[in-house]
Amino acid sequence: MTAMKLGLSIGYSGARLDVPVELVQRAEALGYDSVWTAEAYGSDAVSPLAYLAAVTKRIRLGTGVMQLAARTPANAAMCAGTVDSLAGGGRFIAGLGVSGPQIVEGWYGQPWGKPYYRVKDYVAIMRKIWAREAPVTHDGPEIPLPYTGPGALGIGKPLKSILHMNPAIPVYLGTETDAMVRLTGEIADGWLALGFVPGTLPHFMPLLEEGFRRAEKATGKPKTRADFSIHASVHVEVSDDVRGALAKLKPEIALYVGGMGHKDKNFHRDMMERRGFGEAAVRIQELYLAGRKEEAIAAVPDDWVDMKSLVGPPARIRERFRAWAESGADALSVRSRQPAAIEVMAEAAGLVPAA
Repeated sequence: MTAMKLGLSIGYSGARLDVPVELVQRAEALGYDSVWTAEAYGSDAVSPLAYLAAVTKRIRLGTGVMQLAARTPANAAMCAGTVDSLAGGGRFIAGLGVSGPQIVEGWYGQPWGKPYYRVKDYVAIMRKIWAREAPVTHDGPEIPLPYTGPGALGIGKPLKSILHMNPAIPVYLGTETDAMVRLTGEIADGWLALGFVPGTLPHFMPLLEEGFRRAEKATGKPKTRADFSIHASVHVEVSDDVRGALAKLKPEIALYVGGMGHKDKNFHRDMMERRGFGEAAVRIQELYLAGRKEEAIAAVPDDWVDMKSLVGPPARIRERFRAWAESGADALSVRSRQPAAIEVMAEAAGLVPAA
C-alpha cells in the first residue's frame, strides 16, 4: 500500500486575516504534500496561496475550495495560472465547489441555476484556457462563451490567454451527492471528498468508476483509479482530555449543520442524516435557528465528532489514523492550526520517526 500523503488545511480567516506561515513552513519541512485554503464570505482562497508561494519551496498549493459563483471560469483559470507561475510551476491545485444557494444568491448575487451543468461548463472552460489550443469558445447550457444573453452587444470575441499557463493544472472538485461524485470522476483529476470517512469508499467508488467510464467514452482515452486522487480531510486535536477535545470541535459543526444553509436546503445537515445521525441533525438545526446556539452545540453527539476527527493523546491519534490510512484515500488534509497536531500526524503517516 502506498503511503498516504498529508495536506494541511488552514481554512479561511475569522475577523482578522492570519496566514500561519510558520506552521505551513513546518509542514513543508516535515514532508507534507500540500496546503489548502478556503473561502466563504470573507477572505478569499487564492490570495493567501500567492503569499505562501513566496515563502515556501515545494509544498503544493490548493484551494479547498474556490467557490464557482465568486469568479467566472476565465478568472478562476487566470488566478490558478498566475499563482502557479509565481510558485515556479506545477504546484497549484484548482479545488472547486459550488457552495450553497444562500451564499451563491445572497453574497455573490448569482443564480443557483443548475450546479451540475455549471460545474461541467466551468471546468471545460478552464481547461481550454490553460491548453491555449485555440481562442476559447464554449457552447454550454450554463456558461456559453462568448456571452450572447440579455444585455449583450453581440460582439464578444473569443480570446487566447496572453500568459502561457501550465496546461496540466489539476482540477479537484469538492462534492458529496451521488450525481456530483459521478461528475467528479468524469471531469476532475481528484476529489475533495466531502462526507468521506473510513468505511465509506464502497459507496463512493462505484460512482467514481462510472465517471471514469463516462470520461473514457467522451475522450477515447482510458481513465482509471490510478489517474485520480481521493483527498479526504480530518480535524486533529492533540489533548489528554478526549471529551474536551471533541467539545472544541462542536461549535463549527453546530454552525454548519444548524446555520450554514436554508432550513430546507442544508447539505451539512443532509450529510449528517445520511450517516445515521438524523435525529441529532434535526435537533441541532432547530436549536440553532431558534437562536439557542449553546444548546445546539451541546446537541452535537460525541460519536459524530469522533467519526470525523482524530483527537486525544498522540498514541490514540496514531492508533485511529490507521483506519484513515486504510480507507482508500490517497491523501488526508489535517484541519488544525495546532503545532502538535502537525507533528503527530507526520509521525502517524510515517513522514518522520515517532518521538
